[in-house]
Amino acid sequence: MKPGFVLLLYRFLLSLFAGMVLAKGDRSARMGNISPASGPHVWVHGASNGELSAALPVLERVTHDCQHLNWLITCNTETARSMVEAWGLPNTSVRLAPIDLERVAKRVLRDWDVRAHIALESEIWPHRILACSGPTVLLGARMSASTARSWAKLGDLPKRVLQKVAFASAQDTGSRDRLVELGLPAQAIGPIADLKALYQPSTILPDAALTAVFPRESTWLAASTHEGEDDVVLEAHKIARETDPSLRLILAPRHPRRAQEIVTLIHSKAMSVAQRSAKSPPDADVYLVDTMGEMPLWYQLAGRVFVAGSLTDRGGHTPYEPVAFGAAVIFGPDMKNHAAARDRLMEAKAAHEIGTAQELAAALLDLKSNQIEMGTKARDALRIDTDLDGLCKTLLETLPKP
Repeated sequence: MKPGFVLLLYRFLLSLFAGMVLAKGDRSARMGNISPASGPHVWVHGASNGELSAALPVLERVTHDCQHLNWLITCNTETARSMVEAWGLPNTSVRLAPIDLERVAKRVLRDWDVRAHIALESEIWPHRILACSGPTVLLGARMSASTARSWAKLGDLPKRVLQKVAFASAQDTGSRDRLVELGLPAQAIGPIADLKALYQPSTILPDAALTAVFPRESTWLAASTHEGEDDVVLEAHKIARETDPSLRLILAPRHPRRAQEIVTLIHSKAMSVAQRSAKSPPDADVYLVDTMGEMPLWYQLAGRVFVAGSLTDRGGHTPYEPVAFGAAVIFGPDMKNHAAARDRLMEAKAAHEIGTAQELAAALLDLKSNQIEMGTKARDALRIDTDLDGLCKTLLETLPKP
């Protein structure tokens, strides 16, 4: 494809995407009208809670050490925006992310006097990178094989974008190699650094009513389930409770809007349900967490965690967060988003991989007697080997000087 046509095609597809996003509201923010603060800024973008939480140790360090710069942090959800605002990082403004239309990207870069751009994980947006006059940094960059194949069809656009990258720290060797094949310059290659390995567990103390109903040794959490996984989770819970009636389940869907269909599914299995959003007493067969922003609370209550997104074609969610809380982990066969972590856990025999409700039930029962030991083994297997000091030092050297 000719370069001009490729960029035209990208802009056309982005325009369609923009129409869908704008139809849901937040038109002003998504179009880049986001009340700029004065002074030179570094623009940091992460998709949502997981990416930004993983980057928090880095953000705390660089915002503290770069007092001459201001920080614009953007994200795709209001929940993530509220979370980042609550961190109270110095000289920082938090906004919903603008759509990557050329005129919108240029407006944000101009109005906020952006001197550098930091993209977290897979958030590589061509227009903002191409239009940024300062360095672009990729932190914890993730480039799956399927995404790389899609990018490779866009002619020289990936190379043009990646040639603008001054420093890239990929989260695994596969992502690094695919970025290089797409055009990442050799001098921009940094150390492998999975930001989620930097995750620091936050504390939301559970109240007495929750701790009374959910003793950690008897409680398991199905974390961030998707459509197609809840049936397996509920069936496994029924099977396991035939052997261990004391077993308690907290079910936290990835998207709380699915709550009613999950309630219907729970009732179809002749189980009772209490909903967090309704402030129902939690002493039902299933406690349905249909709220956002409380995952640290559920990780503290659960000694066993099923990492969802791994039974369907979604690549699995992070195992780092439950492991940071000392939980024993279980996941399905699709953990391609965290392949390196999955391999380390399985090599250390520190996790259970399952594919059916029967296998999930068996794993839950197996962990009843050794969940603390397995949680410790998992934490050791994923112990950080990323040098935070070295990563931040290189990042600070890349950012604009006073």
